Amino acid sequence: MAIPDRPVHPYRIGEAASMLGVSADTMRRWVDAGRLPATRDEHGHRIIAGAELASFARELARPENSETEGRSSARNRFPGIVTAVVLGDVAAKVEIQAGPFRVVSLISRDSAEELGLVPGAPATAVIKSTNVVVERG
Repeated sequence: MAIPDRPVHPYRIGEAASMLGVSADTMRRWVDAGRLPATRDEHGHRIIAGAELASFARELARPENSETEGRSSARNRFPGIVTAVVLGDVAAKVEIQAGPFRVVSLISRDSAEELGLVPGAPATAVIKSTNVVVERG
């Protein structure tokens, strides 16, 4: 069943930048370079159509556009910095700040030690799940 056509939310430069996890300056440069179309609203602010932004986001996320080495079936990658590691006897709780997102993972203690996970270390949270909650608003 197709979703009926309806207007999609237009995004101002700052909102679009936030959605993609980049600075407003980066978003402006992409628009100025013609990588992403934008129009102006009645106040003169640049706006990007939601469908255009979604298409651009998909293009940015394509595997050949990422810095991911190797091959993986997981598509949800959140590069960030380790902010906390709590080691137990068997397991470790690892917190990663990935842009505005805090990702918490429970992994084996051995894995945490082998990966050298300590606060300040760069790390990527890779998420593959069949149960993802989607919220709006």
